Amino acid sequence: MSDGPAVEAQGLGRRFGDTVALRDISFQVDPGELYGVIGPDGAGKTTLFRILVTLLLPDAGSARVLGRDVVKELWTLRTRIGYMPGRFSLYPDLSVAENLGFFAALFDTTVAEAQDTIAPIWVQLEQFAERRAGALSGGMKQKLALCCALVHRPEILFLDEPTTGVDAVSRKEFWDLLARLRDEGLPIVVSTPYMDEAVRCDRVSLMQAGRLLVTDRPDAIGRGYPRPLLAVRGHGADVLGLLGALRRFPHAAAVWPFGESLHYTDARADAPVEMIVRELRTHCTSAGMAGVAMEPIPASIEDAFMWYMVQEQAA
Repeated sequence: MSDGPAVEAQGLGRRFGDTVALRDISFQVDPGELYGVIGPDGAGKTTLFRILVTLLLPDAGSARVLGRDVVKELWTLRTRIGYMPGRFSLYPDLSVAENLGFFAALFDTTVAEAQDTIAPIWVQLEQFAERRAGALSGGMKQKLALCCALVHRPEILFLDEPTTGVDAVSRKEFWDLLARLRDEGLPIVVSTPYMDEAVRCDRVSLMQAGRLLVTDRPDAIGRGYPRPLLAVRGHGADVLGLLGALRRFPHAAAVWPFGESLHYTDARADAPVEMIVRELRTHCTSAGMAGVAMEPIPASIEDAFMWYMVQEQAA
């Protein structure tokens, strides 16, 4: 394995006709890091991953994986990369054991030789070894796909939305497996639309419309929120009416529903929170929204994503 970054991308760009899928993507994944690319459908995550695993050529920029250029050295890289695409792509009419054996044979190895690598996953799959892959539950399908991606003992793992459509318990089990692989030194790059999964990563990039909005540790992204943030609750008031009233406040930068409360971001970076609360409460009362409760809160990674997305759209 290279002593440098596990992944290094510089200015990656990709178009499909008139659609710009990637715009000037630059980031780095350190050795042994669990790195997340977080964003909604259509953000460009799959296009980025397909370039990094040598399945798609970039229109601009360059990328190196394990120190190898993804365009010039693709044949050297392909045997060193484990890739799990977003769509279940194994053979549904083959059994679990047959799928695993087939992928091992593709890389001129055997399941027995990979036991040390796949053991934590195979112990959960072994009882279903003779079951058709197409008859597995969603969670078990994903574990089988992960097993097949690891059977040739890759030096880096790329997982494109591995838990989409999987139940909450299976999602947790899957991320526990990823944490174990990371702790054993395997660098992992994973994409997901689920913000709650971001906290399981060492570092994340928030992605929207083909751009990386911000990259940092998950906790640092929330702490770096640049404006005062309030949780506002109506206590029986018309939620839609309260939402509209908050958005009409002259200093409102953003107002978004979050569970049972509304998250209000003030446009004034240096205004004291006490003054914002006082002015906002007066505004709500004059709009017929009495008894509104509000309190300052720390920003979550969801808040940060919404903020940076709005700034990207306004740029």
